[in-house]
Amino acid sequence: MANHKSAVKRHRQSLDKATRNRAAKSRVKNAFKEVRTAIGRKDRDKACSALSAAASVLGKAARKGTLHRRRAARKMSRLACAVNAIKAG
Repeated sequence: MANHKSAVKRHRQSLDKATRNRAAKSRVKNAFKEVRTAIGRKDRDKACSALSAAASVLGKAARKGTLHRRRAARKMSRLACAVNAIKAG
């Protein structure tokens, strides 16, 4: 355990940050799942609205530093491609 006052505070901060990151990653996973299920059902309208919500969640996670911005962009691009494939098909 930490012996210095500053180290105790740093440990407490790291626990708080880990909790926030876990919540943000969970929101990202849930948004992804919603888009993927809509794509699986070939429901265009639901997929488009879920994609918009997922973009918002991904952008926020990237801005906060929970996800790397390029990883967020890559995930968003792949989701958009999948949604566009059901639109075309």
